[in-house]
Amino acid sequence: MKEITRKLNGEIKRLTNKTFKFDERVGEGWFSAVYFLKTRDIVKNEMPENRVTMQFFQKQHAVLCGTDEAIALIHTFAENPEELEIYSLKDGDKISPFETVMTISGPYQSFGYLEGIIDGILARRTSVATNVYNVVKAARTSGKQKPVIFMGDRDDHYTQQAGDGYSAYIGGSTAQATHAMNEWWGKEGMGTMPHALIQLFKGDIVKATYAYQKTFPDDELMALVDYRNDVITDALKVAREFGDELKGVRVDTSGNMVDQYFFRNSDVMGTFDPRGVNPELIFALRRALDDEGFNHVKIMATGGFTQDKIAKFEEANVPVDMYGVGRSLLKMKIGFTGDSVMLNGEPEAKEGRKLQYNPRLEKVEYILQDES
Repeated sequence: MKEITRKLNGEIKRLTNKTFKFDERVGEGWFSAVYFLKTRDIVKNEMPENRVTMQFFQKQHAVLCGTDEAIALIHTFAENPEELEIYSLKDGDKISPFETVMTISGPYQSFGYLEGIIDGILARRTSVATNVYNVVKAARTSGKQKPVIFMGDRDDHYTQQAGDGYSAYIGGSTAQATHAMNEWWGKEGMGTMPHALIQLFKGDIVKATYAYQKTFPDDELMALVDYRNDVITDALKVAREFGDELKGVRVDTSGNMVDQYFFRNSDVMGTFDPRGVNPELIFALRRALDDEGFNHVKIMATGGFTQDKIAKFEEANVPVDMYGVGRSLLKMKIGFTGDSVMLNGEPEAKEGRKLQYNPRLEKVEYILQDES
């Protein structure tokens, strides 16, 4: 059983290193800024009895993510982690600018060298979770929540897929493109066909779809219909061939291409940008499918979608049933700062910083990794 299931069942409060599987070199300081390592060594020699409080915050309205990972990091690599006092918000909490999301109290030499890594975890996870949350929110502008599929595999380093997939899950994405993206939260990757499959059948969408159905008979059948830049023609081809078995079509027209529909119907041109996946193309596709009785066929739109583009589609009631989003969800827009603000029970911090009490913080229980 995955830890996320135990957490959702209330058996444990937070995920541990059984989920995150940290690189052991973290404990050797390999990923810490050298000045943190030097400070640790100086403090060990000069003032070993110190006790500091470090707090973490950021400067935007956001959806917090990465707290379980950061806490597991501390519990795994800090010296005598059971003696540290940690208070934290939870993954998925909505946070405000400058709100303290976590505090750690204990000897600096025990955990201080992890400061930059904690900042990085919180920054990346919160950025992705917030990006996804905003896109998911945009996808319900019309009053109906449209599913958002996280398709960030080609826009990210593969080693980041598990963490980014978990962050997308926290932000509200219900499906992910790869198995790795689902590793921390328990599902399998979701996907249908790429352009490469159609290319192998020399552009024949019907043959490619038959091959897909034969190999994966239990999947809901969805065809990619923009390979020949003639979305409506190919969508109708597969709909006529597969009838009720066809559950959906995906439109992924390149942003520098104009679909053949507009050249056949030049009278509709002139008042909008006809490139890529645009509202007029989707409206035309929906009409064409409905006119032939294929009302059951859903439309998935992918390729260059952002929060703003989805919001515009939804405000115009464009008949998209689900969105696939990638690159825009991976932009790092949020940075965290860790500050030491108390020393041996007394306020002591860089000018302009002080302990910011947050009544929402909850005390974190120390759990040995092998007891989780």
